[in-house]
Amino acid sequence: MSQVTGKTNAEPTTVDIDGAVEAILGAIEQEREREIITRRFGLYDRKETLEQIGELLGITRERVRQLEKAILVRLKIASSEGKIPAVQVVEKAIVRELSEMGRLATVNDLTDTLLHSKATTPLSRARVAFAATLAPKLTVVDENDNYRTSVAIAEYGDEKKIREHVDAVVSAVKKHGEPLTIEQLHEQLDHEHPSHVRALATVSKHLSHLKDMWGLNKWPTVNPKNIRDKIYVILAENGKPMHFSEIADSIKGSNFSRKNVTTQAIHNELIKDKRFVLIGRGIYALDSWGYSKGTVADTIIDILKDSKEPLHRDEIVKRVLKSRQVKETTILLNLQSKPQFKRVAKATYALAESK
Repeated sequence: MSQVTGKTNAEPTTVDIDGAVEAILGAIEQEREREIITRRFGLYDRKETLEQIGELLGITRERVRQLEKAILVRLKIASSEGKIPAVQVVEKAIVRELSEMGRLATVNDLTDTLLHSKATTPLSRARVAFAATLAPKLTVVDENDNYRTSVAIAEYGDEKKIREHVDAVVSAVKKHGEPLTIEQLHEQLDHEHPSHVRALATVSKHLSHLKDMWGLNKWPTVNPKNIRDKIYVILAENGKPMHFSEIADSIKGSNFSRKNVTTQAIHNELIKDKRFVLIGRGIYALDSWGYSKGTVADTIIDILKDSKEPLHRDEIVKRVLKSRQVKETTILLNLQSKPQFKRVAKATYALAESK
């Protein structure tokens, strides 16, 4: 029975991964060997360690490892000789999908695509990874601290080569020093198409992305972990000052995780973080935009100090409004009422001499 079904060429085909796995396991004669494979790959439940399986079967950890290796070798040989048709069917479907996905994909993404679902389970992903392990035309990258479990077209390289390609993408991001697009990364790397770069970046556990801007996990602009980081991202994306309630609404309407925060909590973080500057009533900007902290009077003092000569009130107003969002009358009131300033000519002001 075929493991791939489809009514017409126009409709997507669906892989019967469950049926394929059952057919593969049926090629293993000894029950104990089937037990080892199903538990090691998590084909029916969670994956188990060599120690756990050894305790269950009453054999050593090393013996479990030897048996697993021997079983996989036999299955791979049988698959390459066409004795397990289910492997060839799944392999063909995976190669077809990977050709459209940049020749490489995480098992999560591959399974979603293969089964035409965004709600695939750990069980279905484990079964896809297992079938791919036996396919001669596929390379499987095992998960560790640096890489996600992934599958590639074997012509793209073995596991070591693919890891090197992923590392090169991470190095390029580090060298750039700030988030960049896949297209920008592609310009710096020797790959045929941006889709290849995207696939490699997705495999790395050291990279994150937000709205197609890629960077290191520790960069809050692509991986905001707390309220302050999310505020920063919202302001940076907006490109101009925002009222704290507007910032709160933007966070609540975003794709961020844990975005259900109160407006008051956001306001509190804006007050505490030096990256944010209050420039008007409830209006905040990024410090990196050149806005100054302090009161309107403080801003006027800085302007007059920098000018080193008296300035007309219109010029003072103009300069204050570059860094503060306040009413013109507020600026004029400060000039006229604060003891730090004195009028030295008609509508012209200087700093009062300190006593």
